[in-house]
Amino acid sequence: MARRPRVLIEGGIYHVTCRGNERRAIFLDDRDRLRLLQNLADSAEAFGVRIYLYCLMTNHVHLLVETPLGNLDRFMGSLLTGYTVYFNRRHKRVGHLMQGRYGAQVVEGNEYLLKLSRYVHLNPVRVRSIKALDLKERLQYLRRYRWSSYAEYTGKKRSTDWLQKEPVWAMMEGVAKNSQPHAYARYVEAGLARSDEEFEVLVNTGGVAIGTDEFVESIKRMHLQRVGSGVKREDVSFRAIRNRRSVEEIETAVRKVVGKGWETFKDFHKGRKVRGIMAWALRTYGGLTQREIAEHIGLKTGSAVSHLLTATRISSCAAEWQKALHSTFKGFSERRRQQR
Repeated sequence: MARRPRVLIEGGIYHVTCRGNERRAIFLDDRDRLRLLQNLADSAEAFGVRIYLYCLMTNHVHLLVETPLGNLDRFMGSLLTGYTVYFNRRHKRVGHLMQGRYGAQVVEGNEYLLKLSRYVHLNPVRVRSIKALDLKERLQYLRRYRWSSYAEYTGKKRSTDWLQKEPVWAMMEGVAKNSQPHAYARYVEAGLARSDEEFEVLVNTGGVAIGTDEFVESIKRMHLQRVGSGVKREDVSFRAIRNRRSVEEIETAVRKVVGKGWETFKDFHKGRKVRGIMAWALRTYGGLTQREIAEHIGLKTGSAVSHLLTATRISSCAAEWQKALHSTFKGFSERRRQQR
């Protein structure tokens, strides 16, 4: 059987699945689960990947991730290889742990993203033994389940600094920020009583994309455009083309956008917003990882950058600065194309 084409896009959002070889367990106890989550956090920081959702089952894993740098392959290689080495050493085994390659579907960032989050978070109650329980018992099981991001989304568990919940919450229109955890819980738990069978079929048919017909067709066309004569379909990767900017170009643009605010850049407290937009710009236009960004803006760790980026997303002035930077670099790209 031919491999599914691997779709690699800068800024792409993916539903990723990986299963145990021969459907065998990939977690034998909680120590294993904690190790995978730690590897997930470490790999996300190292490769500049944003984690939106996770759900660990006995023999498989679901993830929803965004890859600003178009490097899903490197990120997943690091995550799965590291975990397999750990698992084999700890449990004194050899050989493959995962069943072939991981699955990856590009997701359209609209209501499909919200529906997919519900699908992923309801996975624990789709197990045959749990599915047979009545509605109240399934609801209790879902709320008690420890190994998915659902408890963080609903405010029942302390948030980790590497899980990005805000983009999914933002899909729920008309919900105040302080009500988002409760509104999200109602949305997901409504799926216990009535399932979206059409959407579940869309996810499980194994296509390369999840979204509107137009979105799915656009992904297919992108792939076909990259498949030339003599090139094996399974070997082709495609990326959205983006000219990465130098740190100097980005700093010049940010200085112009924030104006006199740049004078506060080195002030730990007053300069937080300016450093935040600089960090965002370095990631978005320069393709830097969080660790690399930390070096350029005077922070010690990638985790500190992650916190700063989160604060920047909810900052009232950040949206205007981001809009101005988009216009600046769009114009820069147009000039480069004309020069060619």
